[in-house]
Amino acid sequence: MQNRVKKDKPPTPEDLAKLAMADKLGLRAKIDALGWGALTAAETGRIGGHIGATRRKNNRLESQ
Repeated sequence: MQNRVKKDKPPTPEDLAKLAMADKLGLRAKIDALGWGALTAAETGRIGGHIGATRRKNNRLESQ
């Protein structure tokens, strides 16, 4: 297995949205301590589901 060097890059708006949602769901401490890879599929799905729902809601509001 290769050792990969993690590149420090500025977070994208999508990264910031995922972190904000993780914070609302109480997962931020786990991510900070162990990284994104420590989340279960259910936890990542919950984050993605909430982001998708928020995006759909915002699109609906903009189209009115």
